[in-house]
Amino acid sequence: MMTAAFGSNSISFHTSNTCNTLLKELQQLWTEIGETQADKDRMLMELERECLEIYRRKVDEAANDKARLHQSIASMEAEVAMLIATLGEININSQVHSDKKAKSLKGQLASVRPLVEDLKLKKEERMKQFADIKSQIEKISGEISGYGSTSGSMTALTLEEQDLSVRKLTEHQSKLRGLQKEKSERLQKVMDYVNEVHTLCGVLSIDFGQTVSDIHPSLQGSSVGLVTNISDSTLEGLDQAVLKLKTEKKFRFQKLKDVAGSLFELWNLMDTSKEDKASFLRITSVLGLSESEIVQPGALSPETVQQVSAEVERLTKLKTSRLKELVMKKRSELEDLCCKIHIQPDQSTAAEKTSALIDSGLVDPCELLANIEAQICKVKDEAFNRKEIMERIDRWLSACDEEKWLDDYNLDHNRYSAVRGAHINLKRAERARIMINKIPAMVDNLISKTLSWEEEKQKLFLYDGVRLVSILEDYKQARRLKEEEKKRARDHKKLQDVLLTEKESMYGSKPSPRRSNSFRNQNGYRAYGNGSVTPSPRRNSLGAATPELLTPRSYSGRHNGYFKEMRRLSTAPLNFVAIPKEDTMSFSSIGGSEPESPPQV
Repeated sequence: MMTAAFGSNSISFHTSNTCNTLLKELQQLWTEIGETQADKDRMLMELERECLEIYRRKVDEAANDKARLHQSIASMEAEVAMLIATLGEININSQVHSDKKAKSLKGQLASVRPLVEDLKLKKEERMKQFADIKSQIEKISGEISGYGSTSGSMTALTLEEQDLSVRKLTEHQSKLRGLQKEKSERLQKVMDYVNEVHTLCGVLSIDFGQTVSDIHPSLQGSSVGLVTNISDSTLEGLDQAVLKLKTEKKFRFQKLKDVAGSLFELWNLMDTSKEDKASFLRITSVLGLSESEIVQPGALSPETVQQVSAEVERLTKLKTSRLKELVMKKRSELEDLCCKIHIQPDQSTAAEKTSALIDSGLVDPCELLANIEAQICKVKDEAFNRKEIMERIDRWLSACDEEKWLDDYNLDHNRYSAVRGAHINLKRAERARIMINKIPAMVDNLISKTLSWEEEKQKLFLYDGVRLVSILEDYKQARRLKEEEKKRARDHKKLQDVLLTEKESMYGSKPSPRRSNSFRNQNGYRAYGNGSVTPSPRRNSLGAATPELLTPRSYSGRHNGYFKEMRRLSTAPLNFVAIPKEDTMSFSSIGGSEPESPPQV
């Protein structure tokens, strides 16, 4: 009979009681019906067979459920394993195995299902991270490559094709950071290029917008909705543009320097005033800078170069009409310099000759001007070389002037009178005597210096066309003769005093009126009541027989026309006034032209 049951004891007992009650009720019904025992046995066998079939079906269903549970668990475990492998989670796998040993199939399934859900959620989040990073990588890579980022659907990330582990995510993040850094560097480089192009375009007055638009439209500031392109082609285009602009800047700068050089030459040539130069001050100030320092807008624009070129062209036309005047002016400057240092200018560029050559058109005035300027430089160098000797000459001539002044001062009979300013002249006379005493040493030192100069320079030191040593030697000779003449004058004076004393003793102390008038008229002296004679201040200090002291000034006076005559002076010895070797002792010679000798200095 159906006594087998499974499940809990209470459920089995209740089922057994119910079956027994129903069986008894069925047997009673069969008895009442009158079923035979064979029919009863047959129907009980069918009933038992049906029960077995139900149990068997239930067992099969349970077996199928178990298989399905195993399959579900296996599937979930495989999914967990795949998710773990995809996500790179290591610790979760050991947790799954420990739960599997402790729980039934449904319990295992129930414990695995939340884990799968968690892993799926984690995978979705990880996929979003990967998708975002990959999108940024593709975008930046597109910007760098110049093809732009791919718009549209995002690349599918399947479990079989993708590694969603933290390690892989870190790799993508590192790659993204590297691309972001490269993008930043490229963007900075593009900005530097654009700024340099902007500066160069400003200096050259070139359209900046058109220049950068030709490279890429996104580089123009007015472009809307365009991201600044940082591709290799853009960088290369900017680099080529900068190189081209720098080449153009260098070309224009050199052209401006060449044109400005011609302008400066014309300014110097034509003595252009500062007012006329003021309008070009901004342009000329650029030339004082190096090429890299020129950043002023429009500094090298075509208009600037054209402005300077136009000025050069204008001055060139004026140059021809004024060149002759400039040549004459430079020649006059040369003559003034030569006059200051007492040398003769080169006669090849004399004023008359130069004027004739310019008028005839045989010589380029610029060549003449350059020749004269070269002579001016040469004269300036000569002036520097002659400076020390010329200073000594000036001191010597100053001493000679003081000597002449002292001679005139000694002839003034009122020099000791108490007039206004007399003490000043007395002091000057004292200084003049000190200076005059130094003249011989001055001359000797000057001769020594001049000879040393001539030996060093291997040429003669000429002073207004005459050798300075010859002038100095002549001066020494004349001074020696003058000293001798002074000595003779003093002897004459002594003899005169003696004769006058004898005369007074013979004829008396008061001369006759006729004798006094004759004496005064013949000899230029005034006679006084006591018979003494004083020289007239109108007479020369040394008389007609005194030799002239020839200084460079006297040489210059004799040859002051050499600039106009354009001839060199002769260095032959100069003639001096003949001096008699002996003087007569007669009274008439004593009353002649010899004045009172000046005091010894």
